[in-house]
Amino acid sequence: MLTGHIRRQRRLERAKVEEAKKFRTMPVKKGDTVKVLAGKSKGRTGRVMLVYPETERVLVERVNIVKRHQRPTQRLQKGGIIEKENPLHISNVRLVCPRCGQTTAARREEVGEKRVRVCKKCDEQIDRA
Repeated sequence: MLTGHIRRQRRLERAKVEEAKKFRTMPVKKGDTVKVLAGKSKGRTGRVMLVYPETERVLVERVNIVKRHQRPTQRLQKGGIIEKENPLHISNVRLVCPRCGQTTAARREEVGEKRVRVCKKCDEQIDRA
C-alpha cells in the first residue's frame, strides 16, 4: 500500500505529463493528405477531416472504416448496421507532400511574419504564406 506522500507525488507527475501534452503541436492539419502507416488500413491515403489534439488522433476520410450497430432514434429513423470512420492515432499516419507526392516530415520556417510548414524532402512549402 502506498503512503499519502507517494500517492501525491505520482498524481503531480501525471499532471505534469498531461500539461505537457496540451502544448504539443500536431504534425498534420485539417485538409492535409496523409498515408496510413499501421493497422488494417495500412497503405491507404486520405484527407484529414478532423484533428483531436487532446487525444492525439486524426479522423481520415474513407480510412479505418468500422461497422456500428445503431438503434433507431429520432434523428436516424432507420436503425441497423452503419459504417463510419474511426480516428487513428497521429503516430500511425504520415503527411503526404502535395508537391512531390512522397510521405514526409515537415519542418517549420518563418516566411515574413508567418511560420509555414516545409517538406523536408523537396524543400517546398506545404502551407501557403
